[in-house]
Amino acid sequence: MSEFQASTEADLPGQAGQALFRLGRMLSKQPIRELLTRQTGNAVGLSHILVSEAVAAGPEQPEQEITVGVVAERLAIDPSTASRLVAETIEAGYITRSPSHTDSRRICLELSETGRMLVEQAHTYQRSVFTQITRDWTEEERLEFSRLLVKFVDSFGKARLPR
Repeated sequence: MSEFQASTEADLPGQAGQALFRLGRMLSKQPIRELLTRQTGNAVGLSHILVSEAVAAGPEQPEQEITVGVVAERLAIDPSTASRLVAETIEAGYITRSPSHTDSRRICLELSETGRMLVEQAHTYQRSVFTQITRDWTEEERLEFSRLLVKFVDSFGKARLPR
C-alpha cells in the first residue's frame, strides 16, 4: 500500500504532486551512470546522456540543424550551460561537431558511434526499468499510463511555473 494512499478523489492531485517529487528523488538514485559506464567502457555522466539524447532526437523540421541552442531548448537550460555540457560531451566522445550547411558561423552537432551506443543503451535501460516497475500492470494500464506520462512531461516542459 502506498504511503500516499488517497482518501478521496479530491486528494489525488495533491498526492500526485507529492508522488512526482518522491519519484524525482528515487530516480536520482538509480545506477544508470554506473551501469552505462561499465557497458560502454567510458565514464558516463548524466549530462552526457541528456545531451546525447537531445542530439539523437534529430531535427523537428527538415531544415533544422542540431546546435547548442537546440540542445539548450530541449533540456530547458540556458545557452551558456548547454555550451559547457556540449563541450564536455564532445570531449567524452559522444557527439561531434561539424560546420553548418547553411551558416558557416554555426556549429552543428551529431552523435558519434559511441554516442549512438550510449543512447541505445540508455533507452534499453529506461525501457527495462519501466517494464520492471509495471510488471504487475495490465497491458492496458501500461499503455494508458505511458500516454498520460508523455502528455504530462510535454505539458510540464511548456508550463510557466511560479518561482
